[in-house]
Formats: sequence, structure tokens, C-alpha cells
Amino acid sequence: MAMDRKLLEAAAALLFMVMLVRFSGTAQEVKLDVRSPVFASGDRIPAKYTCDGEDVSPPIEWSRGPTATESYALIMDDPDAPGGVFTHWVIYNIPYNVTRFEQYVTALDRLDDGTTQGKNHFGRIGYGGPCPPPGKPHHYRFNVYALDNRLSLGPGATKEGLLKAMDGHVLAQGVLMGIYGR
Repeated sequence: MAMDRKLLEAAAALLFMVMLVRFSGTAQEVKLDVRSPVFASGDRIPAKYTCDGEDVSPPIEWSRGPTATESYALIMDDPDAPGGVFTHWVIYNIPYNVTRFEQYVTALDRLDDGTTQGKNHFGRIGYGGPCPPPGKPHHYRFNVYALDNRLSLGPGATKEGLLKAMDGHVLAQGVLMGIYGR
């Protein structure tokens, strides 16, 4: 009888821990590996992908999210901008089976696979490359999020709107940091 009680208590404790992890949001401890074939994390972003070049999106890849992943979102921003964090790219509802973008992602509201793009701080849909003022190089974060749902956001959402819609739905995340200066 004492053994049954101890086994029951252990099972209850294990169930409590599983529920705590599932509902506390700590699932973000799972990391996505975000990388690019044209620059490593901490390296300079090639000029081709900036306002000094073609200003096209670079190729970005990430590892698969957890099995419950329904979609991905990507936010690129510059935390070193003089007026505060500057958003360069907002893209979401990336299908769960997509784990990379080739360069030149088209600046459309919706891509053929349903991926939706938001508005950057340049006031445009799609990617806007690094374009810092002369001086100290800036850091550019490519944050990728694995989500447990597809978001009910139409095209043109801001970074703030996307973050609000993602709240409570992030299963994993990762970041690639590039640098660019003029």
C-alpha cells in the first residue's frame, strides 16, 4: 500500500512538472539554429543585402521547430538605431514545412505558399536592408520563431502587432546576428 502511494505521488509530481512546462511559456528554452550561407553570426552582412547594394533579402535557414510547430515567423531589426529599435522585416505564417528563404524574397503581401509579410519601419511591405548612418557598425537580428498556430493577421502587420499575436504561442526561437556599418 505504501509503495502504491509513493508511485502515485511520483506520477502526480511528474504530471505537475509537465503541465508547468507546457503552460508556463518555458518551452522557449528550445532553440532554433538560424544561419545564412552568406554570413556567419557576428559577421558583416554583405553589401548586396543592404541599401548600399541591391537591398534584397539574404538567404536565411533555420532548424525545424518542435513537432507541434504549425508556422514560423521572422523579425529582422536593428537595436542600435539612433531612434530606438528599427524594424527591417516582418514575415509570418511561414508554413511549418518551410525552413529557409532563398535570397530575393519578393515584396508581396502574401507569397504563393501563404506566407504573409508585414510592414517595416521604412513604411513598406517586405524586406528593407541595413542602412545605418555613418559611424559605428550596427547589429542586425534575424529572429525566427516556431509557433503552435497560424496567426489570424492579415498583411501589413507591424512588429508590435506580430509580437502581440504570437504571445503564448512561441514553441522555440533562435537568432542570427549580422553586422553592417558605413
